[in-house]
Amino acid sequence: MRKPIIAGNWKMYKTPKESLAFLDAFLPLVEAHTRDEILLFPTMSSLAYVLEASEGTNVNAGAQNMHWLNEGPYTGQTSPTMLVSIGCRHVLLGHSEQRLYFNETYERVNLKLKAAINHGITPIVCVGEMLAEREDGRTEETLRHQIRASLRNISPSEARRLVIAYEPIWAIGTGSTATPEVAAEAHAILRHELTQCVGEATAENTRILYGGSVKPENISELMRQDGIDGALVGGASLVPTTFANIVHY
Repeated sequence: MRKPIIAGNWKMYKTPKESLAFLDAFLPLVEAHTRDEILLFPTMSSLAYVLEASEGTNVNAGAQNMHWLNEGPYTGQTSPTMLVSIGCRHVLLGHSEQRLYFNETYERVNLKLKAAINHGITPIVCVGEMLAEREDGRTEETLRHQIRASLRNISPSEARRLVIAYEPIWAIGTGSTATPEVAAEAHAILRHELTQCVGEATAENTRILYGGSVKPENISELMRQDGIDGALVGGASLVPTTFANIVHY
């Protein structure tokens, strides 16, 4: 059985003080929750604080991005060894906003994925099509390419801790959500391509999350779909009570 993941991506919001205030309110609301794995992805300036404050609870935290090298003259970057040194064991890779605004490529995602695996960090690799690609009937082609490029030279054993997040770019921060049926169809495409890349057993055990304007009003219907193993939540994860309602779907 694939244990669902409910993950909150805080993007470029919350200072360390605001992050700790969130946890003060949020942790009591979910302290008895065991059905799902709960993750938070704060900014880098808040990550160490959130990791420390959530230690010993049922909530874990991860980084929103990382470099693939351990060190070097790369101003503004954070290495996998730096993440491990503060107890970080999860990272988002290839988020659509990194691809849209900062020229992230799946060749780089592949390098980061290999580095995460080598350092024992669970990678959540984000994929998803743009509106023009969906309207042109290229959704399947796009998703297959993204998975193949991300998993290049990754073995089934290396991919065992991999998580995929399907986030259709046209649904992120727009208020538009893929219908549960559309989301389920995309997840089926992704799992099929995973099977081609890393084998049926690994693909069947890989959790695939949905991300794109997830909120309390639509989470239950999304989670009823076969093949949807959780959610990557953006704006709705910024308010403790709202995110708790999503966790308790």
